[in-house]
Amino acid sequence: MDVVVNGKKVEFPEPITVAELLAQHHLHPTRVAVELNREILPRKEYNSAQIKSGDQIEIVTFVGGG
Repeated sequence: MDVVVNGKKVEFPEPITVAELLAQHHLHPTRVAVELNREILPRKEYNSAQIKSGDQIEIVTFVGGG
């Protein structure tokens, strides 16, 4: 299954959820925003949103500072 994550083509051997993708990248769900196919995905849907072949995902990490 091929998807695009932050502009890079990535291959996954099986379907996964957005939450599983974040875990694979060691990203905490409360510290990121996820766009799935050009739509912001509500955080409450991370566990149920299945990533399908051809999907485009953008993950933005929040950074604090002053």
